[in-house]
Amino acid sequence: MAAVAMLKRCLLRNRRPFSALSPSPPSSASPPIRGSLSRFVSTLVLAEHEGGLVKQSSLSAIAAAAVVNKEKSVTVLLGGSGLALRKAASHAASCHPSVSQVLVADADILVHPLAETWAELVNFVQHQGNYSHIITTSNSFGKNVLPRAAALLDVSPVTDVVEIAEPHLFIRPIYAGNALCTVRYAGKGPCMMTIRSTSFTLPSCSTETKSVEAPISQVDLSTFDEGSVPKSRWLKLVSQESERPDLGNARVVVTGGRGLKSAENFKLLEKLAEKLGAAVGATRAAVDAGFVPNDLQVGQTGKIVAPELYMAFGVSGAIQHLAGMRDSKVIVAINKDADAPIFQVADYGLVADLFEVIPELIEKLPDKK
Repeated sequence: MAAVAMLKRCLLRNRRPFSALSPSPPSSASPPIRGSLSRFVSTLVLAEHEGGLVKQSSLSAIAAAAVVNKEKSVTVLLGGSGLALRKAASHAASCHPSVSQVLVADADILVHPLAETWAELVNFVQHQGNYSHIITTSNSFGKNVLPRAAALLDVSPVTDVVEIAEPHLFIRPIYAGNALCTVRYAGKGPCMMTIRSTSFTLPSCSTETKSVEAPISQVDLSTFDEGSVPKSRWLKLVSQESERPDLGNARVVVTGGRGLKSAENFKLLEKLAEKLGAAVGATRAAVDAGFVPNDLQVGQTGKIVAPELYMAFGVSGAIQHLAGMRDSKVIVAINKDADAPIFQVADYGLVADLFEVIPELIEKLPDKK
């Protein structure tokens, strides 16, 4: 029977098994911040930019800040220099109605996001602005900067937030995403956190929001001590040129696991990705085996993705991998092992040899226009 025909008929309805810890609402002893107290909530978003635009992951952080701050008092902090920084500041000023101010730290030392430099900048800006919340994305930038900045400010950060119930009540995954816990931040200010960009809806830049731009201000760096910062220095950026979409933002992701057996076989997956206009991902086992570079790794220790379609070929479904893709809208799994854990979270599953399925899909799918 043709593999594609089998794929259409094999439907698995076992949805993502999340079990919530502390699902009950907070007690009356700890009321949420509402009414007159909400005016004291002010949020600083640490944003990344590239090519004159705020990155999509940082737009998600702005959306999360809007949930925290109902009073539309969100400040976006951008660092760098030159024309790209000015264009990114203009984009940030109009990307969301909750953005009330854009702070621009214009300095050559901030062009590359070194953790030590940015942590000192956050500490510097916080002492000037006294923000109640500091938010960034749970990616390499956020995981690098926020813990260092939190140490300088002597607070404990909350990481990997997937839902904001109240300004100081958050939900985050534990046990590699197999359970959710409710966390109340009871420390002194500021409340610092990283959010999963896949859990917050990206703000839409409509014509209405673009017509009202937030003011853009320069951070006064005259007293910012650059000389005490550089314990590390930027050398170079090495990246692979590809016409495929970025893995973190792609609508379709095709991922290969150890079942592909070699780097040469991954080229089959790349051909399929070209047909679908998809990004290519990999499991940690495939990365450790040297099949693909580690920037393609999806999982708890790799990238967290939530595309509209996620296709997994030869992926067993280890818990660490599921933590990075289980929020995908539709999951399709192809594996010759009928007992593979990946089938427990898949919407569509096919028990078949991937080396027969992939060539057939490549043959029958139309070329991407």
